[in-house]
Amino acid sequence: MLPRLYVGPGLGFLLERADVALPEGAARHVQVLRLQPGDPVCLFDGSGGEWAAEVTAMGRREVRVMVGVFSPADHRELNLDVTLALGMPTNERMDTVVEKTTELGVFAIQPLICERSVLRLDGERAIKKVAHWQGVAIAACEQSGRTRVPEVRPVMSLKAWLLQQAALKDSTAVVANARRGVLSLRGAEWVGDWLQGQGPQDAAQGASTLKEAWTFLSGPEGGLSETEEDLARQHGWTPVSLGARVLRADTAPLTVMSIMATRQRPTQG
Repeated sequence: MLPRLYVGPGLGFLLERADVALPEGAARHVQVLRLQPGDPVCLFDGSGGEWAAEVTAMGRREVRVMVGVFSPADHRELNLDVTLALGMPTNERMDTVVEKTTELGVFAIQPLICERSVLRLDGERAIKKVAHWQGVAIAACEQSGRTRVPEVRPVMSLKAWLLQQAALKDSTAVVANARRGVLSLRGAEWVGDWLQGQGPQDAAQGASTLKEAWTFLSGPEGGLSETEEDLARQHGWTPVSLGARVLRADTAPLTVMSIMATRQRPTQG
C-alpha cells in the first residue's frame, strides 16, 4: 500500500493536476518516511475518497505534491453508521479502543463519564484527551485505508448524554432512525437475534432512504450501574447481550464493532 496522508478537512486544494504544499502533519510524515521527488503517495481529507499524488519537492519546512486522479474507494467504508458510546477505560485502553474500532469501521465515538468510571476528565484535560484520541483515529485511517475519519466527540456525563439523545430523537430524522442498544447482563436479548430483527424498514411501513444507523452504549470498568442502565431503558434503549461472559470495558466495544463489520459483504475497489 502507498503511504497514505491525511491532509485535513475542508482545505479545498485537492484538484487534479494541482501542485500543492502539504499541511504540516502530512509533510512531517513524508519527511519521516524519507520520500523523494517522484515517489507516489495517497491523499485523503476524511470526507470520503482519496487522491493519487506524487512528491514534487522536498524541503526542510515544505513538501509539495502533484495531485492526481480521484478514487471514491467506497468499498472500504461500512454501509451503516455505528456509534459507540462508552464509559472511558483507563490507561492506554481507550487509545486501543479508538484505534481498533476505527479500523473496523466505526462512525463516531462518544466518551462518557459514568458512576463507576475510574477515568474522569473535564475542562482542558478533557479537550486535550479528545484531540489525542482524534489523532489516534486519523492514524488508524491512514493505516487501514479508510477514507472517512470517525469523530471522537467531547466527553460528557452519561446522564447528560442520555438526556441530550432523548431531546434529539424527535428533532432529527437521523437520530430518530437510529437503533439503540445498551450492553447488559440483565434480561438482555442476544445481540445476534436483536440485529436480525432490526434490519432495514419493511416496504409496507414505508422504506427509509436513510443510511442505517446504530448506537451501542457500553459501561466502564465495573459496568454501568443498575440506575444508569435503567435510565437508558427508560429512554428507549434495548438491553442486548454479548453472552454470559463478563467482558472488559475495552473488549466489549471491540466485540460489538467486529459483529457490525461482518454485516457488510466485502467488495473489491
